[in-house]
Amino acid sequence: MVSWPVLAADAAIDLQMHTTYSDGTWTPEQLFDYLVSEQFALIAITDHDRVDTASALQQLAAEKQLPLLTAVEMSTSWRGELTDVLCYGFDPKHNELQGLAQDIVYRQRENTREVWENLRKRNIFLPDDELDALLVKPSAQQPQELINLLRKHGYGIGEPSAVALIEDAGFRWATNDIAAVTDATHRSGAVCLIAHPGRGGEYTCYNTALLDELRGEVPIDGFEVYYPAHTPEQIAMYLEYARKHNLLTSSGSDSHGPGKKPIKYRAELSRHLLERLGIHVSLS
Repeated sequence: MVSWPVLAADAAIDLQMHTTYSDGTWTPEQLFDYLVSEQFALIAITDHDRVDTASALQQLAAEKQLPLLTAVEMSTSWRGELTDVLCYGFDPKHNELQGLAQDIVYRQRENTREVWENLRKRNIFLPDDELDALLVKPSAQQPQELINLLRKHGYGIGEPSAVALIEDAGFRWATNDIAAVTDATHRSGAVCLIAHPGRGGEYTCYNTALLDELRGEVPIDGFEVYYPAHTPEQIAMYLEYARKHNLLTSSGSDSHGPGKKPIKYRAELSRHLLERLGIHVSLS
């Protein structure tokens, strides 16, 4: 049983960050050292589809004396579009998420191989030994590393771009269905929130109507309200929706490295989520 500290309302927390275990540039040690130096009171490392590293992160957190929520950002889709979800509070060693995460790793690696072979068919030749090095990298890193390799060898510098080259060669993000991940999260005794619901771009951008439709199909527990790309209007909309439907809310910087540092969100902004996970936030 984890013994959590009682957090002051203004205690600094950040519940979405990434390391070199997925597509971040922070090593875990660098990120922990930074967070300790900045006096964060509670954090979550949400490396993409890396359930397998949760125990190692917990051990490092104990060494650094920094409370760490067990967490992962799972790659999912809903109605054919990307919708990442944040899963908090599962047991690192006994959970239902690991099999789904391993399947993502396998399918993303197979897609990397497929793209590599299709590039060769288009007379784009990269050294074979670099494929071996690419395939052992975390699955979330592989697309960008492949883009970097193309540019390194003189491809995709102008038009078409390196991004266009891998897309034309069949690149696609491997995902699980959001319903399957939500179910596995709940069977693991954890909670599941939509990551950056208002970010848009390649991800579904949720308004209240889409949230209603999603919740009609999937028992999601809430969503990440406080996020750097969300506008004040989006934040207000998501807060009101969460209040109306008794949903959980989280706060995350999505820091991937020193160029986009963690954010000191007040613990009270995610109070209902933290208390669901057994962490008391004092408002007095």
